[in-house]
Amino acid sequence: MFAPARFIGLMALALGIGLGWTFEATAGKASVVNAKASSSGNGTYSFSVTVAHADAGWDHYANKFEILSPDGKVLGTRVLYHPHVNEQPFTRGSGAISIPPGMTSVIVRAWDSVHKAGDKTFTVKLPGR
Repeated sequence: MFAPARFIGLMALALGIGLGWTFEATAGKASVVNAKASSSGNGTYSFSVTVAHADAGWDHYANKFEILSPDGKVLGTRVLYHPHVNEQPFTRGSGAISIPPGMTSVIVRAWDSVHKAGDKTFTVKLPGR
């Protein structure tokens, strides 16, 4: 026997209607789950950064990560040009970034195209400092 109320409830669940669900809400903010630094010489460092985000396609994906000083100044940025829907978490490199003398650690923060800056950052100690 067909139960319209049950059918409507299942459709609402599937579509997220009335439950506050959207692709934006389910993807959440981008998080840095791991990061490593390696000295490139002359005060520059390269970073290997692992980002986790439930990319939902071109409308909502992790679109960059930043290397920050301990006081929040942006030292370098790696733009991520496409979604990584089927590759989670994913790891990308930064290239050489100049780090001021005396700085012994940096903070890595990921961004996504909807929520902007993520809440979960990662602190990296700089080798040789």
